[in-house]
Amino acid sequence: MKIQKIGDIQPTLPFTEYDFLKKYRESFAVSELGRIHAILPLKEMAEELASHFPKKHPQGNKPTFPPEGEIALMFLKPYTRLSDDGLIEMLNGSIHMQMFCGVLIDPSNPIRDGKIVSAIRNRLAPALDIVRQQSVLYGKWEKLLKDKNLCMSDATCYESCLRYPTDIKLMWECCEWLHGLLHKACREQGERLPRSKYNEVSKARLAYAKQRKPKKSATRKIQRRLLSLLGKLIGQWDSLCRWYAPVITLTAEQHKRILAIREVHRQQTDHFNRKEVKHRIVSIDRPYIRPIVRGKENRRVEFGAKVNNIQIDGITFIEHHSFEAFNEGTRLRQCVEYQESLTGVKVTRIGMDTIYASNENRKYCTERGIMTNFVRKGPKPKDEPADVSAARRIIGNLRATVMEGSFGNQKQHFGVGRIAARNRHSETLLLFFGIHMANAATLAARQLAAELSSKEKKRA
Repeated sequence: MKIQKIGDIQPTLPFTEYDFLKKYRESFAVSELGRIHAILPLKEMAEELASHFPKKHPQGNKPTFPPEGEIALMFLKPYTRLSDDGLIEMLNGSIHMQMFCGVLIDPSNPIRDGKIVSAIRNRLAPALDIVRQQSVLYGKWEKLLKDKNLCMSDATCYESCLRYPTDIKLMWECCEWLHGLLHKACREQGERLPRSKYNEVSKARLAYAKQRKPKKSATRKIQRRLLSLLGKLIGQWDSLCRWYAPVITLTAEQHKRILAIREVHRQQTDHFNRKEVKHRIVSIDRPYIRPIVRGKENRRVEFGAKVNNIQIDGITFIEHHSFEAFNEGTRLRQCVEYQESLTGVKVTRIGMDTIYASNENRKYCTERGIMTNFVRKGPKPKDEPADVSAARRIIGNLRATVMEGSFGNQKQHFGVGRIAARNRHSETLLLFFGIHMANAATLAARQLAAELSSKEKKRA
């Protein structure tokens, strides 16, 4: 593949007016992508993942992208919000994006393999260390941030891209996939497909799905039939595996799905019998996703990664993330300690939601002399200065506007609203680069606004 690093290309034309690459570089420097590229510490981030980049073989082909180019490609994914194939297609035709990744692609021989993006993502995702990478990012952005003694924190759910799960849909997906696998294995081994009531249950499930408001009795009936069918299919698959154990081989993805289906059958049986079920699976494709009860008016339950973020001067950093539900109100101390370790500045002010205002957290803030925006308990003190109450109100307004607004900006414009990934490592990587691409775009816009205002002042 005729791809060259831009740094290795030397000007060969004798006339400067024909040096198109120089003109592209100048236009790239003043573009939005160029400003974002100048803000991102791509080389330092690549050094943290140096052991996971492909080595240069003396007799083989060179890697398509340099290490910092692979990191830049991960930032381009949330910036463009395109699929992997769409991103490669745009990269082939955009000289600015090629400069962002540090490569120059021959137009007559473009990249045709769209899977290169997923290959890079799957290679880097398991090695991603969020804490160390955020330390590298903060080291680059430190001089651009103010109010480092103010800690604002809030949690949100970055949803995964999946259909809204119900018990009926989940069990039918298990039955449908396992029946297909069983049918394929029987055909390969020359065995007759074991008898089951798959076709009858399929018709009953379709009739149930067409009902506008099914009764509870109808729901219980179809749940009972699906549980019975799923249990029978699992037993038939186990019997077939015992007969043809050396011959039947499964891929890692198929083996993972069968384990998830067994767990779904156990959980749904307990749920049908009115027992408490913990760590409920809502997708056999991504069994690590859990229902996150948020209690919002328009969406009571969300499905994805729950993340507790801290914000420094409008720039978001991940403090804690998990696919299991957790109470963010217990993480005030960890938020303060993480921001102090990141910035080296003592936190003196806190802006957080009312869920953080527990007695334990209030006592911790009082002992450390930290001002909060929490509503006071008991009567308002008569001797409280007016500037203190005004400062509390300002901090609360900042948290409610700047931080909540940053969540909407990330989800709507940088591809973390509904994350499409196949495993937890890739989903975490897409989440990380989406959040910090939003940060880089915010800082680039600030720098541009500061430059324009300084020019206006000079003109005046």
